[in-house]
Amino acid sequence: MFDEEELEEIRESRDEWESETLDPVLDAHGERKERFATVSNHEVDRLYTPEDVADIDYEEDLGFPGEEPYTRGAYPTMYRGRTWTMRQFAGFGTAEETNERFHYLIDEGQTGLSTAFDMPSLMGIDSDDPMAEGEVGKEGVAVDTLRDMEILFDGIDVGEVSTSFTINPSAAVIYAMYIALADQQGVPRDEIRGTLQNDMLKEFIAQKEWVIPPEPSLDLVTDTIEFAVEETPKLHPVSISGYHIREAGSTAAQEAAFTLADGFAYVEDTLDRGLDVDEFAPLLSFFFNSHNSLFEEVAKFRASRRVYSRIMDEWYDAEKPESKRLKFHTQTAGQSLTAQQPLNNIVRTTVQAMAGVLGGTQSLHTNSYDEALALPSEEAVRVALRTQQILAEESGVADIVDPLGGSFAVETLTDEMEAEIMEYIEEIRELGDGSVRDGVLEGIDQGYFHREIQEASYEYQQRVDAGEETVVGVNEYSIEEDTSVDLLKVDEESEQKQLDRLERVKEERDDEAVETALDAVDAAIENDENVMPAIIDAVKAYATMGEIMAVFEDHHGAYQERIGLA
Repeated sequence: MFDEEELEEIRESRDEWESETLDPVLDAHGERKERFATVSNHEVDRLYTPEDVADIDYEEDLGFPGEEPYTRGAYPTMYRGRTWTMRQFAGFGTAEETNERFHYLIDEGQTGLSTAFDMPSLMGIDSDDPMAEGEVGKEGVAVDTLRDMEILFDGIDVGEVSTSFTINPSAAVIYAMYIALADQQGVPRDEIRGTLQNDMLKEFIAQKEWVIPPEPSLDLVTDTIEFAVEETPKLHPVSISGYHIREAGSTAAQEAAFTLADGFAYVEDTLDRGLDVDEFAPLLSFFFNSHNSLFEEVAKFRASRRVYSRIMDEWYDAEKPESKRLKFHTQTAGQSLTAQQPLNNIVRTTVQAMAGVLGGTQSLHTNSYDEALALPSEEAVRVALRTQQILAEESGVADIVDPLGGSFAVETLTDEMEAEIMEYIEEIRELGDGSVRDGVLEGIDQGYFHREIQEASYEYQQRVDAGEETVVGVNEYSIEEDTSVDLLKVDEESEQKQLDRLERVKEERDDEAVETALDAVDAAIENDENVMPAIIDAVKAYATMGEIMAVFEDHHGAYQERIGLA
């Protein structure tokens, strides 16, 4: 963006500044520390100038918002048109309790619902399974049958609200329940909106929730994508998630690279089904973490859009702009929250939320200040939501599209982030002999992702323990006084209420219809057919989550992780 003559003048001026202005100050006072780096341990320079961005081609590398390569934003007006969707995670106890929280959030101005499920639901087992004892409703809402879904959305028109479901191994069953609920309410399937997380590849990489092995899990995700193209074109059937990769301890670049690689794996698998890339790619969405190093996070979001656009174009022949436009949800970093001095987490969340907005997110969840200790209280949820509303309405950060674009520092960090992301993606592609999908599956099998994340996490903790990384209130600025806050407590009777409802459903349903429906799911698996129509029929017969997932486990076997042995 600068000619060589101008750059030479800037070099000379910088040399003069260093010798006459900077060096005397350094000699007299030095700097706070010897090395300055991001949370991911990426070293940053003292100063960035046009020389650092001399090789950037504005049209090729930056362009304009809403146009390739989307570095400056997915849409031309961004938040000047409308603000990002404001979501708050909600789910605890019974469907009745979570329904009450949903209504509270809607009344407080939330524009999208985000559903948290308890561990039994996440793992595809029922509340009356012996493995579920003590876990029912504890870290999310318990959903065993369509009856729970009916109560969960009682008084809520699913045609009017956008709903996100954070669930993976059993995501297809929740998807089927939501479709069945829409059918009950008379809402056309092509009008329901929302996002199903449904990202099984990252489960095997980071979060470690699974039922069946990776390859059949991938097939099931692809079934939902194929079904969504035909039946629910406004609902994103998969949210390819880097959030949990980052929470497991990855760097920012690893988070972006592994997430994008998972996305390309889904693209390749769906292409193998015979779908055209421009049929399904617009339905793919992504989910990123936003951590404390504001400029690194902004660079990560901008670089990810650019990498995605180019690869979808060059590797997969996407033609529609929507197929090359990376759309993503952002959640602030749960891993950064501290149990010590929990009110400090409000500030952390604000910085992280601002990074998401400055980086161009399409929707945002802000963590509550008490989440390092318990499920969020109503007060904490309100503060988290107000944080987003203040950013949107008072701060001015939503008024300029890509306001950090053109910053010498941010553009340099974006280029560096892109290079590191591409290096990882190419390495994964090599593992698969030219296929990203096969590389991801091979990387899971070999423990490649596990080792990369583990090493990054270990190195970060070493820096914290050595005091090189400051965590306010933990290894610096700690205090002795009690800083505890009021916490939400899940009613201990919730588990019994859920068990009683499940028992009633089983007593009242048509057992023969359930058996027939489950046989149809088994036949669809056996015949290599899309299983979604059969699962929808099964949930309408009030087959349970556990019964349906047991069909898949009987067919494919349970997955046992092998990594860590090499």
